[in-house]
Amino acid sequence: MLKKLLTLALLILTLSFAQAQKKLIHCGRLVDVNSGQVMTEMTIVVEGNKITSVNRGYTRAGNGDEVIDLKSKTVMPGLMDMHVHLESESSPHSQIDEYILNSADIAFDAQVYAERTLMAGFTTVRDLGGSGVNVALRKAVNAGKVKGPRIYTAEKSIATTGGHADPTNGSKYELMGDPGSQDGVINSFEEARKAVRQRYKNGADVIKITATGGVLSVAKDGMGPQFQEDELRGVVETAKEYGFVTAAHAHGDEGMYRAVKAGINSIEHGTFMSERTMDLMKEMGTYYVPTISAGKYVVEKAAIPGFFPPIVVPKALAVGPQIQTTFGKAYERGVKIAFGTDAGVFPHGDNGKEFIYMVEAGMKPIEAIQSATKSAAELLRIYDTVGSIETGKLADIIAVDGDPTLDIATMTDVKFVMKGGVIFKN
Repeated sequence: MLKKLLTLALLILTLSFAQAQKKLIHCGRLVDVNSGQVMTEMTIVVEGNKITSVNRGYTRAGNGDEVIDLKSKTVMPGLMDMHVHLESESSPHSQIDEYILNSADIAFDAQVYAERTLMAGFTTVRDLGGSGVNVALRKAVNAGKVKGPRIYTAEKSIATTGGHADPTNGSKYELMGDPGSQDGVINSFEEARKAVRQRYKNGADVIKITATGGVLSVAKDGMGPQFQEDELRGVVETAKEYGFVTAAHAHGDEGMYRAVKAGINSIEHGTFMSERTMDLMKEMGTYYVPTISAGKYVVEKAAIPGFFPPIVVPKALAVGPQIQTTFGKAYERGVKIAFGTDAGVFPHGDNGKEFIYMVEAGMKPIEAIQSATKSAAELLRIYDTVGSIETGKLADIIAVDGDPTLDIATMTDVKFVMKGGVIFKN
């Protein structure tokens, strides 16, 4: 009899413990990114790391339930930034940092940037290239050792010799050497294949190439194409075989057109994108990740003597002011848009300003929010697990004051952050 009573008591305790894990989030307003509507007086039920139901009205709490009162807030899925660099931030000493910082130094900085990003409401990011520390950072976040967003990383970007992501640009001759596919530098179809496979071996989740010159690399050309068609084919075909989503940094039109034609999944920046390229992107289903924030930041800092190396300044002044205009044209033409900022070029945590710039260029506020939730998740092929508030999905949930569909600036001041059912900011 005593044994039965003990068993019953244990069962009751187990059930009570299970009930205590249930969180009821009472939402004054809830953004449905599928319908594009804002619903009022809703309850999200979270158990463990997942959403178990979304109910109309404010569900009454049972024994052990935790109620999270967001009745004065607008609640939405955790935000997703498709273009960040968590290992660094631009500064007047960025160039010398490459020679004096060890991997451990980069890692300590990166965890600070990761936490800032999460606190800004971004629960998932695509890190498009660094030294490889980003892979270790992803592992540390997943293990709960540091606070940060869910990271999908390219590990090291793939470039051609002297291209935008050649790690030895700006070095003296004795240090330049001849980096190859192991370092993400390729010059043939075969080397392109090997570079993708090396990224796979090193732990990358996605593949990023630099299809044209760039602004912040210590090299003269920021516009010209830097990959031949066979090299692009080597990257894209191999990436598909390994299940990678691909991204192409591109400012000049010819380089991005070649990348889209080769089957790249997204174009980053797209500064001087032509209507021809826009139409091809629509035909191919290619996403555009605009990074307007980075363009505005480099123009601002180019006016400060010594902030950038002299070779960078004219590129910043030519590229920076154009990105927002190009975004507006691409949006009007119907190109698919996924939210991305190039955080790291500007301070991490300011990612939300991109929403303001997108709306300034003509995008509707609800569509800007969708670009950072549903569309971003679709680009990464993870919409079955994140990107909307639906039963069965991971409990990545944020909240802001006011109604961002009426005042998009509220997206720069996130008040509540939950990732995977864990509250990080309230």
